[in-house]
Amino acid sequence: MTVPLADAIAEHVHDGDTVALEGFTHLIPFAAAHEIARQGRRQLTLVRMTPDLVYDQLIGLGVADKLVFSYGGNPGVGSLHRLRDAVENHWPHRLAVQEHSHAGLANAYSAGAARLPFAVLRGYRGTDLEEQRDIISRVTCPFTGEELAAVRAVNPDVTVIHAQLADRDGNVMLWGITGVQREAALAAKRAIVTVEEVVDNFPEHTGAVILPNWVLAAVCVVPNGAWPSYAAGYSVRDNDFYLEWDKISRDREAFLDWAAANGLPAGKEDTHV
Repeated sequence: MTVPLADAIAEHVHDGDTVALEGFTHLIPFAAAHEIARQGRRQLTLVRMTPDLVYDQLIGLGVADKLVFSYGGNPGVGSLHRLRDAVENHWPHRLAVQEHSHAGLANAYSAGAARLPFAVLRGYRGTDLEEQRDIISRVTCPFTGEELAAVRAVNPDVTVIHAQLADRDGNVMLWGITGVQREAALAAKRAIVTVEEVVDNFPEHTGAVILPNWVLAAVCVVPNGAWPSYAAGYSVRDNDFYLEWDKISRDREAFLDWAAANGLPAGKEDTHV
């Protein structure tokens, strides 16, 4: 029931797709992201709560034309310098951005998973994020008259997540900080999951999430596929790499050297901006 990661990316991730690589601090699918870059995908719209290093890398490699996100930073370290260079200097090319609050983007995924056109929440009031009228608006509750924020649903073409386990029927189990992985997978047209290993039977885990095989397009065995983030029960976060990334990403040449050393092709620089 499992397929090689390279085959899953080749079949399900296409140029111009909207792609969500989710995993909140934990279970971030770095290996899948790097495979997307290695296969030369371009013009992607990337969606993610906290872009983290994984999107900083893809943006620097020229994979994305647009970013939909909530909170952009290197957690516990500082800025995402490749994201910042793209926004401020259009390097390697111009990047469009849409910014949500965490609650707003989580609700947008939930609406997408429910196949609803939008979600409502109390939020955004007093912020300039509301100026993004194509994704954030206001509605009046028909029962109480209260005015609420409305966010357009997010339905990625592809969602990619990392999990601890799959069984031999292709069902997937994850635990620990599960973030919005379930909602992002259910909201997508196609969902790819990389896992640490395949087992005969799932163990008992309080708070675990199980995704049935009929909502998944592909399951791939990729041990340590979340490095330098972590997979509870299998690995710990490589905080040294998060610190090192700050040095690598600050400088374009250092970043390109890192990309070349890891077999990650950089896109052509847009010289018209």
